[in-house]
Amino acid sequence: QVQLVESGGGLVQAGGSLRLSCAASGRTDSQYTVGWFRQAPGKEREFVATISYLGRATYYADSVKGRFTISRDNAKNTVYLQMNSLKPEDTAVYYCAADLANRARNEVRWYDYWGQGTQVTVAS
Repeated sequence: QVQLVESGGGLVQAGGSLRLSCAASGRTDSQYTVGWFRQAPGKEREFVATISYLGRATYYADSVKGRFTISRDNAKNTVYLQMNSLKPEDTAVYYCAADLANRARNEVRWYDYWGQGTQVTVAS
């Protein structure tokens, strides 16, 4: 199993930045993809970004492309989501998830393990 813990959420003004972290423990010897997803109240969980194990493949949702950057440090078993130019519509609980098959896909169903989430609130 893989345990994931998100951190770095908070309250920020529109136009500001936050960096989320996702720390993994457990079966970290596996070559796993990590994805970020978010869920706003009353909405379905949606894909934000994903990165393959070696970082060679990264994909972003159109809504965050050019503003968010996903990266990882495998020595620290940590994946980051740098979020710049934040907008009120980015407000959501952000979750990281691991896919032990390293597929770097953009759908919830491909991910095996999930963190508890971290709240991001962007004030207008």
